[in-house]
Amino acid sequence: MRFIIRSSLRYRYLVVAAAAALVLFGVQTLGHQKVDVFPEFAPVSVEIQTECLGLSPTEVEQLVTVPLENALQGVPGVNQIRSESVPQLSAIFLYFKNGTDVLQARQLVQERLSASAPTLPTWAAPPSLYPIVSATSRVMQIALTSKTLSPLDLSTVALYTIRNRLLHVPGVANVAIWGEKRKEVEVEADVPQMVADRVPLDQLLNATSDAVDAGLLSFTTGTAIGTGGFIETPNQRLDIRKVQAITTPQQLAAVPLARRGGRTLTIGDVARVVYGAPPLIGDAVVNAGPGLMLVVEKFPGANTLDVTNGIDRALAALAPGLHGVTVDSHIFRQSTFIHTAISNLGFAVVLGCILVVFVLLAFLFEWRAALVSLLAIPLSLTAAGIVLDAEGATINTMILAGFAVAVGVVVDDAIIDMENIVRRLRAWRSRGRRTTPLSLLLASSLEVRTAILYATLINIVAVLPVVFVGGLTGSFFQPLALAYALAVLASMLVALTVTPALAMILLPSARLGSADPPLMRVLKRSYATILAPVLRRPRWAIGTVVVAIAAGALVLPNLGQDLFPSFKEQDFLMHFDTKPGTSLPEMKRVVTSLQRKLLRIPGVEHIGAHIGQALLGEEIAGPEFSEQWMSLSPHADINKTLAAVRAVGASYPGTFLDVTTYLHERIDETISNTSEDLVVRILGPDFGRLQSASRQVTAALAGVRGLLDVHPQSQGFIPQIQETVNATTAQHYGLTPGAVRRAAAVIFGSQEAGDVIQSRATIYAEVGEIFAGTKQVPAGATVIFKSNGLAVEDVVAAQLVVERSLASDHRPS
Repeated sequence: MRFIIRSSLRYRYLVVAAAAALVLFGVQTLGHQKVDVFPEFAPVSVEIQTECLGLSPTEVEQLVTVPLENALQGVPGVNQIRSESVPQLSAIFLYFKNGTDVLQARQLVQERLSASAPTLPTWAAPPSLYPIVSATSRVMQIALTSKTLSPLDLSTVALYTIRNRLLHVPGVANVAIWGEKRKEVEVEADVPQMVADRVPLDQLLNATSDAVDAGLLSFTTGTAIGTGGFIETPNQRLDIRKVQAITTPQQLAAVPLARRGGRTLTIGDVARVVYGAPPLIGDAVVNAGPGLMLVVEKFPGANTLDVTNGIDRALAALAPGLHGVTVDSHIFRQSTFIHTAISNLGFAVVLGCILVVFVLLAFLFEWRAALVSLLAIPLSLTAAGIVLDAEGATINTMILAGFAVAVGVVVDDAIIDMENIVRRLRAWRSRGRRTTPLSLLLASSLEVRTAILYATLINIVAVLPVVFVGGLTGSFFQPLALAYALAVLASMLVALTVTPALAMILLPSARLGSADPPLMRVLKRSYATILAPVLRRPRWAIGTVVVAIAAGALVLPNLGQDLFPSFKEQDFLMHFDTKPGTSLPEMKRVVTSLQRKLLRIPGVEHIGAHIGQALLGEEIAGPEFSEQWMSLSPHADINKTLAAVRAVGASYPGTFLDVTTYLHERIDETISNTSEDLVVRILGPDFGRLQSASRQVTAALAGVRGLLDVHPQSQGFIPQIQETVNATTAQHYGLTPGAVRRAAAVIFGSQEAGDVIQSRATIYAEVGEIFAGTKQVPAGATVIFKSNGLAVEDVVAAQLVVERSLASDHRPS
């Protein structure tokens, strides 16, 4: 330490220049550092989803979930396997040991799935791995509504235009669409007319399939048999491109079906051919009206602010082409909380620095000494931030909390050093300056440095156990402890180098006076007055300490405990569930009514809800489940608004609701696999006795002070219609049980007859950006389309889109 301090005093200008360069480099580095709400606290997991259209939860469990679970048993590194089976969807969650590489885990799971997928029933979709997402995956929720586009056309725009563009934003992992209605050509059979014309269902299916599927082509002059192929001539090979003749409902309705009584029956004679959508597995309600809900999720480690800005730029680039579509990107924005937190932290740091300056000036009575002490704060925090950035850490609330806790220790090192230096300088001047300033400052720094070194090491060692804590607690508090330890360690290095160097530059020629500052003199006299009686009767002081410790021990059990403080977020999340078996239209009606009442609450600005499931969505639920996402105005009273929201939700009997925030929900789901704080699980084979026991436990817990939303899990027997083939009757009519089941499946669940391929022009973001925002098209500008493999009609369609964009913006064409 003597060598370090002497070198810093001797090369003081070089040390100060290095400190200034450190701050400059730190500001540039930390300005581009990744920012997130929480650290990645969730364990490594892999989710597998398998779509099972038309199946009940029991069939999903028996035919898909259990076989896949059996195939996945024994995957290396798996700690726990959990599954959920809901109508039309199977979800399996594999949780791995800490330290497992997520890419390796997904590879091992994918290998097992590749071997087991062929053993599943043919009507189950291939199992798919859910994308890798962050612990706080939802970065934004976007609501789409339109008064001019039909739900089918709005879904097409959302799927093929908006979703594809958002997936190009760096950091976006997944975009799920709730309420999506994928456009398709539907043949709705008119059964009485088919009976009258003696047209069996199989004939209608075959005619429809033949109309939209070209089938196999055979060429006697060629060598290929297939859907296209090629023809060889003596000197040329000609590829064959199949052009589908049937692309619209009108064309399909005119396809011949059979001859009856001298006339030709068409598909349109016995069926209604229209554009439609498959049966919905979920829906969305936006601001008490119909719409779509796009949930955007991000990759682990992605910068939330950068991802949010990228999404905003993408939506702005798409805006000129989204005629008649209203985009509301404020239903939920995780970046809002981050901006608020950073703004509040910045205000707190500035206020803290001002208070530190006042304290330093009052006690040291020298602005130069106060300035040197104050500079230790940015230097120490900047150095710690550079180290964290080098390790790839993300700036989050826990790291900021560690820095906030460390500020008191950071400034303490410099204050102790500066106070001793100022005191020794005053004595040095009063005694005739018998030594050089360099020797005096070296002796002054070394005099207190040993004690400060011990204190610094104790502070660091005290938080080391937190660094080695595992599990969820360790994931949360390791960044806090690491940020605190690095800042404290950096403060000691600053006190050894920069503080003496600045003191050597600023203080030797300063007017320090020969006596203590006025405040110090008053405090010393007061302290001497209090200390004398205590030393004469120490038992009173010891007794006071004992009483204080005993009072603290008595109060401690009454203090609440929680993993995290309650953050004042400007977004609410309400789980609103009804009885299992509720239909999707009824749930949508109730949610629409609920939103109308919620929008009347002062402070609620935007609200959107998703019901049930979405393709590649994170929610595994039936139509009875919904989530209401509310965005509040910045000036709303959170407590009053929360109470009003709870009151509105409680006005719907027979439903369950709880109001929380997204961050709180994610923590609870990681701890207990549910969104509740406390879960009591009752196991047993008798469902009736389980329900009775759950009601008893609920009644016992309802009287516990401090508990809210106490309720049993929403479970019950869902009414079903069972279909059993009467084999004897079927045999009498010459029908097999399989033919009867296939006919029933077509009537109640529909069946795909073929694919209608339509050309689609893709306008890339670069073209869209020309007409977005403030960018103007120069006079006489030419937009060139480079079409790789696009047909002529696709390029013409692209040109029409650009022309409409120009016309809508009232710009020269």
